[in-house]
Amino acid sequence: MNPLPMVLADLRAMRFGGVVAVLLVGLAVAIGIAVGAQERALRKASARAADDFPLLVGAPGSPTQMVLTGVYLQVEALPLIDGAVLARLAADPRVTGAAPLAYGDIVSGYPVIGTSAAFATRFGRIAPAEGRVFAAPGEAIVGADVRFGLGSSLTPAHATAGHRHVPGESDAEEASHRHEAVRLTVVGRLPRLGSPWDRAILVPVETVWATHGLGDGHAGAADGAKTAPIGPPWDAAAVPGVPIVVVKPKAVFDAYRLRSEYRQGGTTAVFPAEVLVSLYGTVGDLRDILVLVAALDDAVVFLAILLLTVTLVGARRRRYAVLRALGAGRAYVAAVVWLGAAALTTAGSLLGLGLGWFAATALSWAIAARTGLALSATIGAGEIGFAAAMAGLGSLFAILPALAATRQPVVEALRS
Repeated sequence: MNPLPMVLADLRAMRFGGVVAVLLVGLAVAIGIAVGAQERALRKASARAADDFPLLVGAPGSPTQMVLTGVYLQVEALPLIDGAVLARLAADPRVTGAAPLAYGDIVSGYPVIGTSAAFATRFGRIAPAEGRVFAAPGEAIVGADVRFGLGSSLTPAHATAGHRHVPGESDAEEASHRHEAVRLTVVGRLPRLGSPWDRAILVPVETVWATHGLGDGHAGAADGAKTAPIGPPWDAAAVPGVPIVVVKPKAVFDAYRLRSEYRQGGTTAVFPAEVLVSLYGTVGDLRDILVLVAALDDAVVFLAILLLTVTLVGARRRRYAVLRALGAGRAYVAAVVWLGAAALTTAGSLLGLGLGWFAATALSWAIAARTGLALSATIGAGEIGFAAAMAGLGSLFAILPALAATRQPVVEALRS
């Protein structure tokens, strides 16, 4: 006999209880799905953002903070290295490009980064989506998410340590620290990079130095003059201290030799990938713990559903006894009970797959709004396997009430 009509009749009889069971399984499975999908999206986005930073050179200190500041614009006050290091790196024949990163100012909450035109184009990898790259002091090129258009005149302000500046918003704290004598003119816009640099305003590093009365890094040029040169070669004696230098080596072995050389003599050098691997290890450990907690949570939910199914089997023992009296075998009754319970756990697992993707996507939006990292949460083989494993585990648990249903004495059940 076909057990499906009886299974559908059982599921209809459960009504509210069945819906609640599916929701509980769905929510429990969604936690594991969301954790896995979000962790993978974070890895991909952070690694993609670091691609444009082959080697960072700065003062001895925390490599993690150097990467967070240089790559992800989580700006903190870093010790400065001698400006001569920048000039020496820029002139090194093993280096394709060496660009300083100078922080400290904001415009409407957007960080103003002083650097070179070569770094603005990521050493030739990208071209402006609009306009052009800055070519003179006082010119600026903005990231894709900066709301200022070409030709906008901006007045930078000194960022206050410990104060959270929201990109796109100008507050009283910013207004009280403006450099009123300084004007920046937007001349270009970069394409979307999917990183915090989409919210940055890039200017010649000479503009940042001149704004703070540090000269312009070039011998004999007037501070901040429109005709002053920008970019390398810089004069070692005139370059002020810089927090970070982004170095693009010509070859892999050059990168390792430079890292070794600049890990001494008052500087340190790091591959951002090295720091990310360490961070990924910590994040991976946290993910494993969360997935384990989610799996234990799933097991508890399945046990609750098992208890519910056993209770329902007890409530429907007379119906199953009638089936047995009409000639249905033990296998048929077991199939009816098992298919009903397995259907609930499978439906819950499928629901959890969708809810997990939705939760991971919502979390990605929240992280992107906070950090500027463009995360794309997707459901991969790992998440599908996790949901399938949960459905399989639930189906395995369903064997118990199915066996219980076949062990009930028919006569006793008919008299009950």
